[in-house]
Amino acid sequence: MSKPLPAARSAYRAWRTISTRWADNDAYGHVNNVVYYSWFDTAVNAYLIEQGVLDIREGAVIGLVVETQCNYFSPLAFPQTVELGLRVAHCGRSSVRYELGVFAQGQAFAAAQGHFVHVYVDAASRQPAPLPSELVRALTPLSDGSA
Repeated sequence: MSKPLPAARSAYRAWRTISTRWADNDAYGHVNNVVYYSWFDTAVNAYLIEQGVLDIREGAVIGLVVETQCNYFSPLAFPQTVELGLRVAHCGRSSVRYELGVFAQGQAFAAAQGHFVHVYVDAASRQPAPLPSELVRALTPLSDGSA
């Protein structure tokens, strides 16, 4: 399996800016790998909340992360501003594959990129549930049309 190449900014549809924190650096002087997954979660869920399709307290359907992955190309460190690009690679009946690129501010290519898959479930029963139509509408602008 070959490692992917870093994506360009044009590959992503929505953006979120995040400042690194002192605590993000690890003993090697760069942002620790686990922080990237937190950024992924923040970018996706903030987008969904801003679109009005995620109610973290009263929502009937919630997304659970069932798969995640990240490739790292160049280090990031505190103090630094990063920009997360977001796109949707696939929408299924009850799942969505989100893809994210992490860019050093103003850089043309991703310092890291990855994905995670949400399976949407009924909040009470935790059984898979169809994607609500308003969620699909909110995700459509994030897709290149093949999702």
